[in-house]
Amino acid sequence: MERITIARPSRILSGHLWVFSNELAESPKRYEPGSLLELKDRAGNFLGIGYVNPHSLICIRILTRQKEEINEAFFRTRITDALAYRKRFMPQAGSFRVVYSESDLLPGLIVDKYEDCLSIQFLTLGIEKWSDCILKILDEIFSPRVIALRNDSQVRSLENLPAEKKIVKGSLERLPVIRDKTTLIEIDPMSGQKTGFFLDQAENRNAFAAMAGPGIGLDLFCYSGAWSLKMAEHGATVTGVDSSEQAVGLASRNAGLNNLADRCSFVKADVFGFIKDALSKKQLYDFIVLDPPAFVKSKSKVKEALRGYRELNASCLSLLKKHGLLATSSCSHHIDRETFMGMLRSSVRDAGRNARIIEIRSQSNDHPISVAVPETEYLKCLFLEVF
Repeated sequence: MERITIARPSRILSGHLWVFSNELAESPKRYEPGSLLELKDRAGNFLGIGYVNPHSLICIRILTRQKEEINEAFFRTRITDALAYRKRFMPQAGSFRVVYSESDLLPGLIVDKYEDCLSIQFLTLGIEKWSDCILKILDEIFSPRVIALRNDSQVRSLENLPAEKKIVKGSLERLPVIRDKTTLIEIDPMSGQKTGFFLDQAENRNAFAAMAGPGIGLDLFCYSGAWSLKMAEHGATVTGVDSSEQAVGLASRNAGLNNLADRCSFVKADVFGFIKDALSKKQLYDFIVLDPPAFVKSKSKVKEALRGYRELNASCLSLLKKHGLLATSSCSHHIDRETFMGMLRSSVRDAGRNARIIEIRSQSNDHPISVAVPETEYLKCLFLEVF
């Protein structure tokens, strides 16, 4: 295995798994993309083993800080360790994120389990080179009916990897249906967002629905209707809004699956336009869920995205009755919690309302946050009351 020298190892010594090209003592261009390298400091001290891609913004991602062989046994141990964590903290769950990249010391790998279906993302060249090995291990551990590859993330373009979606085992003629406590939700791993569903909001959905109780609710960017269904289970009457006809169809089917069609209605509409119309009609709601897709694809778009978040949140606050509740989220790691809170303060001021924070929440336990890699914390979810 070839060696490469880290000129500025302080971040790496603090536990982070990423190495940028400006932290190296030499150009990485002579190394084969995706190959394994042994990392050392200028004094020759061993720092770890990682895979390299000289064409990526993140030049090296560290797999281990031990002198060990990277082989099938290595990946099997990492995956079984990740599964053991989920079994410990989510013992009743049948659907969950099995592997969350850096947080499970497998940078570039995402594995979501939807009952008897696995939906997988190989986000980096270095991890994709081990795809056959990883798929073999996952098949042996879970014996899933279906294995779907969702290699269509924009992250892959930064690694010079093609976007693709394909089924490598089984068939999706019958879509998986997951159970989130008492709620049944049909998942489309090939056509849905992310790997098919937003597992990261599971605990937040349950908590907010129980808090909201009966009343009139609005679920913006509703996607498959998961927030709406949870609220309807607790006695609410909810309107879900999404610009995707496919999403609205999926949400409607999920309402039928749960015998909640009388409490959930779904509208295909641009969310900004829907809100503007509701404001003009002076419609008011008891509670609103605002769970938009990531507005921020890069740091250069943060200011623009914050304007969108601010407008949306101010409008939602204006649409709430006195003592109404808002669940608002951002799923971009480019916007940290402090920035998100600052945006909300501006939104409250714009709406001319008084508001107080009931809870500050984050992603579910199957999306653990690495202390050493702050980028693994991406989801901000706040519950507010207007008064």
